[in-house]
Amino acid sequence: MEKKVYENNDFSEITTSLTYGTWRKQMGWKPLLITRAYDCYFEDSRGRKYLDFSSQLMCSNLGHANKRIIEAVNEQMKMVEYIQPSFATEIRAKVAMELKSILPSNLVKYFFGSSGTDANEAAIKIIRLFKKKEGKVKIISNYNSYHGSTMGSISLTGDFRRIAVDNVYSSAHIIHGPPPYCYRCPFKLKYPDCNLACADYLEYIIKNEGNVGGIFLEPVTGTNGVIIPPDGYLRRVREIASENGVVFVADEVMSGWGRTGEWFAVDNWGIRPDILTTAKGITGAHIPLSLVATNNEISEFFQDNYFAHGMTYEAHPVPLAAAYAAIREYKERNLIENSRELGKVLKKRLEEIKESHISVGDVRSIGLFGAVEIVKDRDKKTPFNSYQDKIYGNILMTDKVAKNAMENGVYISAWINHFIIAPPLIISRDELLHGLDIIDESLKISDMEVKK
Repeated sequence: MEKKVYENNDFSEITTSLTYGTWRKQMGWKPLLITRAYDCYFEDSRGRKYLDFSSQLMCSNLGHANKRIIEAVNEQMKMVEYIQPSFATEIRAKVAMELKSILPSNLVKYFFGSSGTDANEAAIKIIRLFKKKEGKVKIISNYNSYHGSTMGSISLTGDFRRIAVDNVYSSAHIIHGPPPYCYRCPFKLKYPDCNLACADYLEYIIKNEGNVGGIFLEPVTGTNGVIIPPDGYLRRVREIASENGVVFVADEVMSGWGRTGEWFAVDNWGIRPDILTTAKGITGAHIPLSLVATNNEISEFFQDNYFAHGMTYEAHPVPLAAAYAAIREYKERNLIENSRELGKVLKKRLEEIKESHISVGDVRSIGLFGAVEIVKDRDKKTPFNSYQDKIYGNILMTDKVAKNAMENGVYISAWINHFIIAPPLIISRDELLHGLDIIDESLKISDMEVKK
C-alpha cells in the first residue's frame, strides 16, 4: 500500500489519519484546526473566533493563556524541571500549604498525579488497602456518573462508556446505585415526598452486600447533566457512610475549583468527605495535574502500612508550579465569588430559556455550572436520542443545536440530550449573556422537531 504524502499544512488531516479521536468511531472525524486560545476565546485556522462556553472539557476555569501560570511554569523549568517523587521540592511544599487553606479541613494529606482518571484509580487502591483487614473490597458508585477511563475508574463509571467496554474488561466488586436525578427519578418519585429514597437505597446495598468499603460520588454530576443533588442528599450519604464504616469519596474533578460558586462542590452543603479527588481546574488545564486528598484516619493508617502506589510523574514540579499560580489567581481575582454572583445571572437566564422553548425539558445550574436538557415531548420527558445513537455515531439533536451555536461564535459541550454550560470563571456578565442569547436562538432547531 502506497504511503500518503502530506503537505505541511494538512494538520487536521494528519490528526485524523495518524491519531485517535476519543469516545467515537474514527470514520468521519474531521476536527477543526485550532491555532490560538486566549482569555475566554479560541480561534481556528480560518481566523474565526469562538466564545468558549464550556471551558473545553469543563477544565479551563481560568480561561486560556493565563500569563501568571505561563510565567510560573517558565520559571520552574529553569530551576527544577523534573525530579523523581522521593525528593522534596519547594513548589510541592508550597502547593500543599495552599491546599491546606482551601480544602475541607479534615483532609490533611495529599497525593499528586496527572489526571482525574488516575486520581480516582489511586483512591480505589487507597480504599482497598485501608479496608483490607476488614475484607471490605466492594465500592459503590452511581449510575449516570463518570469517573475516568482506566480499568478501575471506568468500572466506577455509571454511564454508557463503561457499557461499551464491559466485554473487554471490568474491575470486580463495583456496584452501582441510583443517582439523585430528580428530573428523571429512577423510582418515579417527587422530592421532598421521596424522603431521599435514592440515598437510602445506597444503605440498602451496603447492608445486603456486607463487604462495602467505599462510596464514590460526584457531589454535582458533571458530564452526565450537571445533576445537582436535592438538599439533604449528601448529608444523608455522609451519615450512611459513617454509620457503616464506609469511606466516602467526593469526585470533584469537574465540580471543584470554583465551578459551583464554592472552592469545592461539597462546600455548598458543608460536607466533609474522607477522600476528595480532583484535577482539571487545579491548573486551569494549562498542564495536567491531579490530586487525591485524604483524611487523618487514612493518613495515619499509612504511617505503619505500605502505601502501594506511585508513578514517574507524581508531584512533578512543573504542573505544581502551574497549580500554585492558579490558586493565587482564584484567590486574588475573587473568582470563587465571581462564579457565585454570575451564577445568579445564569440561573435566571436559563429559566427564561426554558419558558421560551418547548424542546427544553429541564434546566439546572449551580454557580457557573449549568445544563440545558432537551426533549421531543415535554410532558412525557421523551429524549431525542439514546446512548446507542452516540455509540453508533448517529447525528444527535444536541449536535445540531451545538453546531448552530458554533456557527454563531459560541462553543458549548453537547452530550446525548443536554448541553453543559461552564464558561471560564473570568467571564464577564456581558459575555455570559451573549453566549446564552446564542444558545436561546439555536434552540429553535430542536423546537422544530418537538411532537406537537
